[in-house]
Amino acid sequence: MTGTPGASSTRDGEAPERPPPCSPSYDLTGKVMLLGDSGVGKTCFLIQFKDGAFLSGTFIATNKVVTVDGMRVKLQIWDTAGQERFRSVTHAYYRDAQALLLLYDITNKSSFDNIRAWLTEIHEYAQQDVVIMLLGNKADVSSERVIRSEDGETLAREYGVPFMETSAKTGMNVELAFLAIAKELKYRAGRQAGEASFQIRDYVESQKKRPSCCSFL
Repeated sequence: MTGTPGASSTRDGEAPERPPPCSPSYDLTGKVMLLGDSGVGKTCFLIQFKDGAFLSGTFIATNKVVTVDGMRVKLQIWDTAGQERFRSVTHAYYRDAQALLLLYDITNKSSFDNIRAWLTEIHEYAQQDVVIMLLGNKADVSSERVIRSEDGETLAREYGVPFMETSAKTGMNVELAFLAIAKELKYRAGRQAGEASFQIRDYVESQKKRPSCCSFL
């Protein structure tokens, strides 16, 4: 006697085989926030990383999986998208962020002067061991520069954080910033006793000196 049309062809008394459960496409997750004054290019910075395109005026919260040293790291990236004007809103986001990218605009002095205030808030509201990176954005507009690269370096050394200049428009150092964050999170998740520590500042400096520093490994 034939079975019902469309039924699974199994032996009597045996349950039909089920497909194996889907395994996640990543090994580790980390929440990353983009911070800084309005107009410094945070949304454009994120879109450059997400799509390789330069857009503006759009709120984005997105995920992207990158591979570092054989581990797939899912970055959940949040752009405050104007909410920095309502500081009480962004305070809530600080609490569960593993990494913060703090941007200023090299053509806007006030955005640089406000970095200290941002760092004060970060130290007050964020996790104690949050990863912080300082980024001087809009480096492609060098003719309008008012903040020297040396000024960014000096401020970063004062607070003990890595620093680089970036361009959301050309993509300069955008992927490097996220890759460095991913490598730091990967190291922290799998750190073994006695293992040499990963120094994100040293890594950033070494990659900045390479002719092509912006591709994922």
